Amino acid sequence: MKRRTFLLAPVAAAVASAARGVTSDPEPYGALPTARQWRWHQVETYAFLHFTVNTFTDHEWGEGDEDTNIFQPTDFDADAIVAGLKSAGLKTVILTAKHHDGFCLWPTQATEHCIRNSSWRDGKGDVVREISQAAAHQGLGFGVYVSPWDRNNPAYGTPPYINLYRTQLTELLTQYGPIAEIWFDGANGGTGYYGGAREKRVIDRTTYYDWPNTWALARRLQPDAVMFSDVGPDIRWVGNENGVASETCWATYDPAGEHGGAAAVGDVDAKLSGVGTRHGKRWLPAECDVSIRPGWFWHEAENDKVKTPRELADLYFKSVGRGAGFLLNVPPDRRGRLHEADLASLRGFGDWREATFSANLARDARLTPSNVRGGSKKYAAGNLLDGDPETYWATDDAATTPALRLEFPRPVTFNIIRLREYIRLGQRIESVEIAAKDGQDRRTIAAATSVGNCRLIRTTAPVTTDQVELRITQSAACPALSDFGLFTEPQT
Repeated sequence: MKRRTFLLAPVAAAVASAARGVTSDPEPYGALPTARQWRWHQVETYAFLHFTVNTFTDHEWGEGDEDTNIFQPTDFDADAIVAGLKSAGLKTVILTAKHHDGFCLWPTQATEHCIRNSSWRDGKGDVVREISQAAAHQGLGFGVYVSPWDRNNPAYGTPPYINLYRTQLTELLTQYGPIAEIWFDGANGGTGYYGGAREKRVIDRTTYYDWPNTWALARRLQPDAVMFSDVGPDIRWVGNENGVASETCWATYDPAGEHGGAAAVGDVDAKLSGVGTRHGKRWLPAECDVSIRPGWFWHEAENDKVKTPRELADLYFKSVGRGAGFLLNVPPDRRGRLHEADLASLRGFGDWREATFSANLARDARLTPSNVRGGSKKYAAGNLLDGDPETYWATDDAATTPALRLEFPRPVTFNIIRLREYIRLGQRIESVEIAAKDGQDRRTIAAATSVGNCRLIRTTAPVTTDQVELRITQSAACPALSDFGLFTEPQT
């Protein structure tokens, strides 16, 4: 990194701002998160459970002609599954209640292709209920994946299917308690069984599902749930299934179709999805979905291909650390449990997170900001270190490129920097730079563009210093930062 001398703005600047008497909150900037989106941002890491007939056929996508009796987990334990996810610090579990094959993991009355027609537990099983209850008991949120495509149903592709789909959605949203997230997949139409027709059915993705009315139904039944799809309405696909957001990732987003024109569920410009839209009209943050294995469903041949804790940590930096959500799929095996290899990786990832982020080294620092909004304690720099997402350091309106000096009583060693904006006021910051005292000079150790809900930066090597400076180098409005952290990552 380059060396340079920074002339830190004196404390007098902050004192001078007090004389101006500015005490009102900064004006919001641009699109803003709703209350449900704000709550989702606090979750950050959560789990997918891909589990259905595919688990027993060794397929990724079922055709829809599977015998319902093939679903036969030998030792299903919802509490053990949820406990394994919790060990990694995952805070919500989203179950594939219905995948493209159309098999439903709850005893729906809308189709015969469901768990009540399996001999497992004499047709009285209900995986959705058991996972939802286990999540509630262990303090995790619960969500449902409900594929709009149904390769089993003879009505798929015709208008009556939409009512059937909404009946299934209504059952899930009224019979299983609070729902945290509803996941709408973009896979739409193709070959399938379709009640014996065995043909290819193509639908118009922009009109067939009548998404606005389906979303309105879900909003009425579960007003606190966020809804995911390529185009929202609450959170967006990141444009890949690798668990990685773009280095610059804006929470604001104006969707565009893959080949131009209007976007739809299943038809978006994936490259744009990863970046978002600076100054976009909608607050539509990215969700990074990825599987702990090469496939989304459990396959015995992949037991030795589970992502390691270090690989999960890298994905954490490239998702949560770029302002997005990290949705990690951990598929149950044919017992109805998480495989031992997956559990070991989850625990290792959880241990790494605990060891890395349990102690914020910045909390021992003396803070000297170049500017404090109105000189008011309400906007003091100390708010960055109190662990409260609702408090923040803010500056006067004209102070869009302030600096903050942190001085330590003794040198500290760190290799991770964390920043969080107070996003209730919008995504304001466009670039930052962090420097550290190095002898008589100050050396730039890190720089980043978008901050948003969370920005994690790994330095190229551990930094040991007794003075750090944060400089906002570009911001569309006066910054409002709620968190600054310095952490040391375990080296093993």
